Amino acid sequence: MTVRLVALGDSVTVGMGDPLPGGGWRGWAALLAGALGPEGEVEFSNLADCGATAVDLAADQLPRALALRPTLASVLAGVNDTLRGRFDLAAIAAALEEVVGGLRGAGATVLTARLPDPGLMLGIPDFVRRPLTRRVHGINAVLDHLADRYETVHIDLGSNPALYERRMWGVDRLHPSERGHRLLARLFAAGLAEHGFAGHAPPSAEPVGREPSAWASARWMAVEGTGWIARRSRDFLPQFCGLVLSEAWHEVRGRTGTLDEVLHAELDVILRRLGAPGPGGSAPAAAGA
Repeated sequence: MTVRLVALGDSVTVGMGDPLPGGGWRGWAALLAGALGPEGEVEFSNLADCGATAVDLAADQLPRALALRPTLASVLAGVNDTLRGRFDLAAIAAALEEVVGGLRGAGATVLTARLPDPGLMLGIPDFVRRPLTRRVHGINAVLDHLADRYETVHIDLGSNPALYERRMWGVDRLHPSERGHRLLARLFAAGLAEHGFAGHAPPSAEPVGREPSAWASARWMAVEGTGWIARRSRDFLPQFCGLVLSEAWHEVRGRTGTLDEVLHAELDVILRRLGAPGPGGSAPAAAGA
């Protein structure tokens, strides 16, 4: 039986950080496709777009994915949502439900994942990191709920210590290196294997390509990184500075817990709106922790 794997997501699923010798990107999803079976038995389509948010997945990628009639679909998104000035958790949750529910309704087995903390990956101080962490916790709570409701194969990337090793990430610390992409592919392959997808052979953990030179890394940051910073300076950074100031105000007064309570109250409303878990009761336990 042919496996039709369709990957939805952002630049991580595009494969940025894992260049192909002739140009372009490979990435964890392509590595996973190669691990699912011999050539000819796996059809792989990568619909991911750089910069995609959860709403982009629902509006642009989901219709194309459904047209491909996937038997297996991966949904890895949310980090871009945490790095935007406007953070509407209810809208993010609704979009993620539309994507996961739509794929499951079409008969696909869906792969989802708890997100790592971008603040830890960027190596910023705890005081500055907490607003980002709170956003990630909100999205992860939604993803956990959807995994329960739709019984996805759910991978816990956020609590995997190996994922935070410096060698797993590129120079920008937001896109995995080849080694990091291989780790992601192996974690997803292990999660599938635990749920009856034996696959062909897990991808190797060791990179086969050359590590980018210091010059190549500096050039990438100058060309690509500067543009990203400029875009986020107009959108994310002003709002983020306000969040950090609010964090400082609450911390000085010993009221940091108030911000957590606000998130928990918002999540309670959102999760109730998403509905109860499916007939299976709960999803398979998160794999890869």
